[in-house]
Amino acid sequence: MLIDAHCHLDNAAFDPDRDAVLARARHAGVDQLVVAGTHRQGWQATLQQSHHDRVHVCLGLHPVFLAHHHLSGGDDDLAALARALDQHPECAAVGECGIDARFGDTLEQQWRLFDAQLALAKERDLPVVVHCVRANDEVAKRLRQLALPAGGVIHAFSGSAQQASRFLDLGFVLGLGGAVTYPRAARLRRAVVSLPDDGFLLESDSPDMPLCGHQGQRNEPARVAQVCDCVAELRRQTSERVADCSSANARRLFRLPPG
Repeated sequence: MLIDAHCHLDNAAFDPDRDAVLARARHAGVDQLVVAGTHRQGWQATLQQSHHDRVHVCLGLHPVFLAHHHLSGGDDDLAALARALDQHPECAAVGECGIDARFGDTLEQQWRLFDAQLALAKERDLPVVVHCVRANDEVAKRLRQLALPAGGVIHAFSGSAQQASRFLDLGFVLGLGGAVTYPRAARLRRAVVSLPDDGFLLESDSPDMPLCGHQGQRNEPARVAQVCDCVAELRRQTSERVADCSSANARRLFRLPPG
């Protein structure tokens, strides 16, 4: 069975048909899901997803939503995150958090926010779910300095084989999703071929990150099965082998129950 190691089932795009989305995922063989929270106002919706069978949640403060975060004064969002992690031991990780260098004007704030969440993860022995766009080398350097005991995943990895190797050496795994299905993603595809069996997770990032051939459509956890088939073809492995490896890696990283 497959695990969607990163999705946003809490997103309002799924409000009209969330149960049907889950049913389609399970029909496609996607048996467990990991839902990543992105901002304080949405955490309650994120936590509600854990009421669904075999759906697991993470809480974090996403760099792209920096304008939504309250990060100073009393009861700021970082203090709220620390409390929420302590109050909800079902949380499988800290995240989604990280760095998005497309937004250069907020990079200094992004780094402060990222560092604070890495510290929370280290204190609580939790893995981190890392959003890393155009910042692979800088993020790898920071993760090396902090030496997080529970590691984490570089979500939606799109770097080179050399960058992948650096993250693997730090005890991280790489999240593979819709980007790998695009033939033009030659560098990423070479990196995917180079990964060891214990170095990757399959994810949808739904409702975002549509697969090749599905541009402009809402993505769904069920399409992890298509990501699996694409990764298997690139790696010259069976889909069953890729699914088994990814699911084992997700269970190990997030400390999920057996399949």
